[in-house]
Amino acid sequence: MTAENATRFREFKMPDVGEGLTEAEILKWYVAPGDTVTDGQVVCEVETAKAAVELPIPFDGVVHELRFPEGTTVDVGEVIISVDVAPGSSEPAAVSLPEPAAEPEPEAEAKPAGRQPVLVGYGVAESSTKRRARKDTSAETESAPEGTYYSNGSAPAANRPLAKPPVRKLAKDLGIDLATVTPTGPDGVVTRADVHAAAAPAAVQAVAPVATPAAAPVAPAASSAGDVSRETRIPVKGVRKAIAQAMVGSAFTAPHVTEFITLDVTRTMRLVADLKEDKELAGLRVNPLLIIAKALLVAIKRNPDVNAAWDEANQEIVQKHYVNLGIAAATPRGLIVPNIKDAHAKTLPELAASLGELVSTAREGKTSPAAMQGGTVTITNVGVFGIDTGTPILNPGESAILAVGAIKLQPWVHKGKVKARQVTTLALSFDHRLVDGELGSKVLADVAAILEQPKRLITWA
Repeated sequence: MTAENATRFREFKMPDVGEGLTEAEILKWYVAPGDTVTDGQVVCEVETAKAAVELPIPFDGVVHELRFPEGTTVDVGEVIISVDVAPGSSEPAAVSLPEPAAEPEPEAEAKPAGRQPVLVGYGVAESSTKRRARKDTSAETESAPEGTYYSNGSAPAANRPLAKPPVRKLAKDLGIDLATVTPTGPDGVVTRADVHAAAAPAAVQAVAPVATPAAAPVAPAASSAGDVSRETRIPVKGVRKAIAQAMVGSAFTAPHVTEFITLDVTRTMRLVADLKEDKELAGLRVNPLLIIAKALLVAIKRNPDVNAAWDEANQEIVQKHYVNLGIAAATPRGLIVPNIKDAHAKTLPELAASLGELVSTAREGKTSPAAMQGGTVTITNVGVFGIDTGTPILNPGESAILAVGAIKLQPWVHKGKVKARQVTTLALSFDHRLVDGELGSKVLADVAAILEQPKRLITWA
């Protein structure tokens, strides 16, 4: 690369978007080769072991090359996109347009010594270390669909099936060779339906596409093991992979103990109804979880030793003088546990505002890795699924987690008479290395006492 090209082309590497992360999966590209970008513009969305994160480009220019297709897991520090910051220059792009070389025979091609530039939508190149000479692709460019291109922006070759990157990824996941698929899309483009049809059993394959009546049917899978109508295999990665590793590590490291209590929360439900009418809380997220969170914070204040962590390396108990309250949230990518920083210092309106922001951000899939770090204690609300209770597993580095069951109208003895009351069950799991049965029982009993008599939020706070 000449000195001019070295200045002309800027490379953007996969950053460490969270503490200690080593890789991220490219979920979606928002730009393509030839697009103009500006400093701070989001160019792609990636998923780490923590969350989905949008990546902004730190300079202006024209997109020159996308190094990896959507669905690829990339190591932190690898170049994912290059940008021409001096598009007016007439010198050819040395990064993506190397010197032409005679096209070798397939058997004479050597395997690359290291990672080669990646063709967007085609995976890692299995070609020689020196690329083949570019061919005239003007005719092919006219028929290539948007989003089907090489990393240098040119159209695919005529002998390569036309398909967009998501369709290529689908075919790869299903073990389908695109060359064997009969295309039905415009200009001979392979669609998702075509790939599914090629992977279906013979009964489905027998129905030939109307647009290509003379096409030969694709042979069905050789055995039921490859029958996608009977099994679906989903790669374990991203948030789901992180959840699995964390839960296994927690379950087989910390000795869990779970205690349960069933209680009457009728007065708490009345308080929630009253707070919803309070003008000072207008527009804030007011629900039973808000009062339960506040009750847990008060219980921790009364029993501070529960808010701690076990340091195995130094053989120490680390007592926390702050509470970063984690709230387990179910998202399309899996369960995540963002936390409210310094929740112990927040008023009820401030806690309501933080809860609302946390839930909204999680549902949008925009929770940042920082929001899921440093938690000290967690609440998981399984009641929203109609579940009475459960035995939750601790988040790594925490000593307690409270599960909240469904609140249901049930017969209950109240003031000597059986009446219909709002009843729920709480379950507190704790690390028995640093929380003994007495301490765990006190915390759970305090939470229950507050929910039965919410006025204790005032007298005990």
